[in-house]
Amino acid sequence: MKNQICFRVYGKYGLFTDPITKLGGEKSSYPVPTYQALKGIAESIYWKPTIIYIVDEVRVVNPIRMESKGVRPLVFNNTSSSNLAYYSYLRDPVYEVKVHFEFNHHRPDLRKDYNENKHYQILKRSLAKGGRRDIFLGARECQGYVEPCEFGEAVGAYDEDENPQYFGTMVHGLSYPDETGKDELQVRLWQPKMERGVIIFPRPEECHLVRTVKKMKAKEFTLSDIQSAEVLFQELEVEKS
Repeated sequence: MKNQICFRVYGKYGLFTDPITKLGGEKSSYPVPTYQALKGIAESIYWKPTIIYIVDEVRVVNPIRMESKGVRPLVFNNTSSSNLAYYSYLRDPVYEVKVHFEFNHHRPDLRKDYNENKHYQILKRSLAKGGRRDIFLGARECQGYVEPCEFGEAVGAYDEDENPQYFGTMVHGLSYPDETGKDELQVRLWQPKMERGVIIFPRPEECHLVRTVKKMKAKEFTLSDIQSAEVLFQELEVEKS
């Protein structure tokens, strides 16, 4: 695919929080990252409201291992007090991710920024530099790092596992108004299957378990609010030279 990239993302810990565990204040990670978390990582590498990232697939390289840690989160609405809680993190997660971008056709006002080649070149340069913003593996306390890779190049813990693994119903991602054209925030659910360490994601519109969370308006952007791909690319060319 012309505008597809592949990157490796890794860190010491990951916390892709299962929403069910938030009720008691003690968070526990899903065993694998969600579509939304991987999309957020791609957006931290390079993002504009002009484009939407589509996560194609993820490959779990390291074995899935959990580690519980005692933490002291602040009490809600009382920052002078804290509670003792245990969070269950993924330990030493490493993933290979394929993503591509498409233009956000719900933002026709940004049509002048529809420059596929320039966005793609900026994206590749941003990835080579480790991203334009900080990378997190699901939560801010889980610092992550990204680098270009070839999908499948690293030896994976599940390469020889012939038995598919199922993870039950998980959050796929969130559908925001500026990406759907609807004045509401929706959550998508799905049931992932991992085969030989690889999970193939359905596109957001292919998810059938969708629930409305709340009413929401799309964020307002104009061409004067953003730096066009053309201008940013020229700046990067000057820096390169």
